[in-house]
Amino acid sequence: MNAISTTNAPAAIGPYSQAIKVGELVFVSGQLPIDPATGAFAEGGIKELTRQSLTNMKAILEEAGTSMANVVKTTVFLADMNDFAAMNEVYAEFFAAPFPARSAVAVKTLPKGALVEIECIAQA
Repeated sequence: MNAISTTNAPAAIGPYSQAIKVGELVFVSGQLPIDPATGAFAEGGIKELTRQSLTNMKAILEEAGTSMANVVKTTVFLADMNDFAAMNEVYAEFFAAPFPARSAVAVKTLPKGALVEIECIAQA
C-alpha cells in the first residue's frame, strides 16, 4: 500500500491520504473544489467548482502514474441535487467513452461547506 501525494492538489484536511495505490488500483479520496495555489474554494458556481474538484483528481492520478482515462468508478457528492445538470456538463469534459461507472448523491453537508466533492477508483 503506497500513499500518493502531490502539491498540485490540496493537502488532506484530516487524517487521510490524497490517494492510496494498492496493486493495480488507485483510490483517490474525495476532492473538494479547493485551488491548491490559494487554499480557497475556486471562484464561481457549481461548474467552476466541479472543474476544480476534477482538476485536483486529475493531478493526483497523474502523480500516481495514471490518468482520467483509467478511472473505473466515481462518486459525486452534491450539496444540492439541483446542481446535477451543471455538474454533469463539466464532468463530461473530463471523461470519454467508455465512461466510468458513477454514483451521484445529494448529501446534507460537505466539509468546509463545499457544494461538490468527487472521489474515484482508477487502474494504475
